[in-house]
Amino acid sequence: MPKDSDFLANLTDFLYPRYKYSGQLQPEYLIFNSSLQEFSQRVSYICNLQTAGKLSPEDAYTQIQMLWKQLKTAKKQILPTIENL
Repeated sequence: MPKDSDFLANLTDFLYPRYKYSGQLQPEYLIFNSSLQEFSQRVSYICNLQTAGKLSPEDAYTQIQMLWKQLKTAKKQILPTIENL
């Protein structure tokens, strides 16, 4: 029988997949990439909840809009010199 920590690690990897960053290795790019992956994962969950009828289209739109604003704010804080990302 697998250990609980192994099970939880595998479950976390399944629910929150992370992909290897292959761009320029600068700390601010890595941090922004992490924020972008989290944004896409949350949007995916919201879309799935809305498709399954667990979330209204208006609520889904509002939540995605809030996540988008958070991502834009993070971009401005993390990458202030990059204008066209």
